[in-house]
Amino acid sequence: MLNAAATTAIPAKHDKLPRAGEGRSTLPFPDPWVLIPALLLLTLGLLMVASASMPTADAKTGQPFYFLFRQGAYVGVGLLAASMVFQVPLARWRRASPLLLLAAFILLTLVLIPGIGKEVNGSMRWINVGPVNVQVSEIAKLFALIYVAGYLKRHGAELQTADFRTSALALFRPMVVLAVLAVLLLLEPDFGSVVVLMAAALGMIFLAGVNLWQFGALQIGTVSAMAVLLWSSPYRRARLISFLDPWADPQASGYQLTQSLIAIGRGELFGVGLGESVQKLFYLPEAYTDFLFAVLAEELGLAGILTVIALFMTLVWRAFLIGQRAERLDLKFSAWLAYGIGLWFGIQALFNMGVNMGALPTKGLTLPLMSYGGSSVVVMCMTLAVLLRIDVETRAGGVHDE
Repeated sequence: MLNAAATTAIPAKHDKLPRAGEGRSTLPFPDPWVLIPALLLLTLGLLMVASASMPTADAKTGQPFYFLFRQGAYVGVGLLAASMVFQVPLARWRRASPLLLLAAFILLTLVLIPGIGKEVNGSMRWINVGPVNVQVSEIAKLFALIYVAGYLKRHGAELQTADFRTSALALFRPMVVLAVLAVLLLLEPDFGSVVVLMAAALGMIFLAGVNLWQFGALQIGTVSAMAVLLWSSPYRRARLISFLDPWADPQASGYQLTQSLIAIGRGELFGVGLGESVQKLFYLPEAYTDFLFAVLAEELGLAGILTVIALFMTLVWRAFLIGQRAERLDLKFSAWLAYGIGLWFGIQALFNMGVNMGALPTKGLTLPLMSYGGSSVVVMCMTLAVLLRIDVETRAGGVHDE
């Protein structure tokens, strides 16, 4: 009896650690190296949306700050949603990952149904929710990466096994899921989201320790499929041709890219000055959305470009550092998800900037946290909240997500 009582009175070693279900007060302060760059990008984004959208807003609505007020509201909703997401323990995200994947399938299917999905510029990517349009592909990307992280936690050992059949089957299953998601995205069509999702998911699988020969074969197959899809679609083929030589037809297929290059070239070292862009005066299409980076380069110059790149690099670096810390503590789900978030931000930012500078074909991807668009800003804020939750749970002393 004495031994039993003594055993009961002595807490287990891990009982002193905060658990995933406990309140926020038991967790450390979120990583400032994630918070500060994210807030700076949001602030700079608002500033550039205001500058780039004023001529269009004034012409269309008579209110120069129409798009700024809307973007400010989106940022407010994003920060509110992020504060709510931050309260959710990672164990709940892991347990809910199959349901989140199902929700992604349902959303991507609903958007293709006439009367539910809304067509803009030839693409069915939005669903009307009251006064706003929700781009479901942004939500689907987050849910898909959560599912992949959960799958890698459950089947990571099978991926790393020496048995060829077992590891091949473990690799095949998530690729089937991602292929179905890719088909649904291509039906919208949204080739850019397919590229970002596949690249981030494949990066997570690689970091999980997959067999290199199998992964190499998968890479060849994926790249080949992307190339076929790119060349088989007339509008994608036209984009590729105009990308290779935009000056061949600068008034038609190459117009947007040539105007973007002119904007970036005018910026030189320190830019022409905030609000002084000429290209935003109805020369550069989508100046405050997909091509916001070009206006920023024109007004703030190389100094502004390097600042934005440094902020994104800081976010990606911290995401990988957080993932590495979680991996050392054997928190597999947290580690793979942190890596996936870092890859998502880095790849999408790189693609958007590459498109603006003529280094990549046009894909219709926003610059994370900066470009105008409610769905992108809100989902990106929520995604960073998940990353911050991974950080605080990991630094709390090893809160296990088993």
